[in-house]
Amino acid sequence: MSFIEYLPVIFGLFVPVMFFLGYIQSSLMKPKYTWRFAHINGLIALCSSVALAIFMALQGRSELAHPWVNVTQLTPVILITISVVAFVVLRFSQNYMQGEPRQERFSGMLQLTFAAASMVVLSNHLLVLLLAWFIVSLSMHQLLLFYPDRPRAVLAAHKKFIFARLAEISLLTAFILLYLEHGTWLISDILNAYTAGTILNLQENISACLIALAVLIKCAQLPVHGWLIQVVEAPTPVSAALHGGVINMGGILLISFAPLFALSSAAQWLVLVVAGVSVFIAALVMTTRVSIKVRLAWSTSAQMGLMLIECALGLYELALLHLVAHSFYKAYSFLNSGNAVKQTIIARSAVERPPSLFQWGIMGVLLATIAIITVMFVNQNAIQLQWFISSWVLLFLSALMFVVQRNSGHNQLNIISQLMFASGIVAAYATLKYTSFSLLNPVEHTYSIWADLWVSLMFVGLFLAGYIQRYQLHQKWVSACNLVLYSGLYIDEWSSRITLAIWPKAMPQRVNAKRITESHEESLL
Repeated sequence: MSFIEYLPVIFGLFVPVMFFLGYIQSSLMKPKYTWRFAHINGLIALCSSVALAIFMALQGRSELAHPWVNVTQLTPVILITISVVAFVVLRFSQNYMQGEPRQERFSGMLQLTFAAASMVVLSNHLLVLLLAWFIVSLSMHQLLLFYPDRPRAVLAAHKKFIFARLAEISLLTAFILLYLEHGTWLISDILNAYTAGTILNLQENISACLIALAVLIKCAQLPVHGWLIQVVEAPTPVSAALHGGVINMGGILLISFAPLFALSSAAQWLVLVVAGVSVFIAALVMTTRVSIKVRLAWSTSAQMGLMLIECALGLYELALLHLVAHSFYKAYSFLNSGNAVKQTIIARSAVERPPSLFQWGIMGVLLATIAIITVMFVNQNAIQLQWFISSWVLLFLSALMFVVQRNSGHNQLNIISQLMFASGIVAAYATLKYTSFSLLNPVEHTYSIWADLWVSLMFVGLFLAGYIQRYQLHQKWVSACNLVLYSGLYIDEWSSRITLAIWPKAMPQRVNAKRITESHEESLL
């Protein structure tokens, strides 16, 4: 191979290599220089990932497979996302951790986490991918225990440790089954064997289901979601790195193994049912919580479930768009959680006027008309996208709720503003969806009317429940339901009891006054 053909591999590997060098440097330097080199490493990693994207675009190549590294059109997008989140989190951490002991270790573990996450994206070998996945989990475990005297942090890390091992055992078993079936560890060779019309045998179906199970655990879907809610005890940069990057590894894995996953109805329904229930419950529980960070954590569980549902429906381009947008949004939200407290207080002090039935009706008709026109335009221009009923139901209901609530508050919109606002939402959705579609290799996914209807009914039910929860709170039965939702349906309590019964863990008993104060202040966020 010529040097030009190796350039994508070099650009791609620069990302994990720079972060790994930062991990080594952190143990050799003082905090001042550790953070300085961490920023430089993050910037070089970002430039390398951008260079990879430019090279792939100029060469017009969709995939470059090598024995250990596989670079696809998806790779630059994910590497840029990881590099941006890493650079911002490292810059924020320098000020946030000022005066804290063991800053060098904190910086090193953060960079090791991002290095391993990058290798998950780049690896073309099943065992290398599994090793990188394992390192991500272990380094994040150390970050979650940065304050080892916080009982909630220790409990969250303990539960995550157990669930992460279950996910890794599932992945290892799936990879061994795939190796026995294909006689190779190379991911590209295995996935190239799956084309439209391929019928999976029992061994391959089990592999697909085990990968789906590992992804569900990694994405903190019910009932193994509790650790994600409790890790707010960790430093804020850890939460930003976790919710803005690490938690998305499950979605990246499912998109990467789309050729196999798309052929297994059993794996798809496993994701549809578990993720669907998780989205419904987590989205409603989120609205009952007061703590900003806890609400963001419940939101992450719901958003990850929605992303997995998109994969199960075959909407991988929408899942990719969701993944990137969620990474940036959640990283920013956690890093800005201090200011979010003031904004929330101002928002809650404002008197809201509930929207009238006329407003719901007129905006519903308006959005439906715009959606129909958009679909007709797309079909006439022969843009080959998969248009599911459920995706438009979600767009319609979310846009309807957003526009109507905005029009019922202090900012009154006239009919022209409403039209422009609604048109902008639908146009942005269609444009971004098509852009994301062009970045992925096409995957044949059999359309299932039952899966589409299941997800559509879930969205309608969530919309109605959200409406009742917000505008019918004066009803006694609604208040009673909110109390149950506030508890998270007590699912995590049962999960914690079972976890500690199987693998007991001694919780720290003595907490100094400084840590008590910090824990109380973070709980108010």
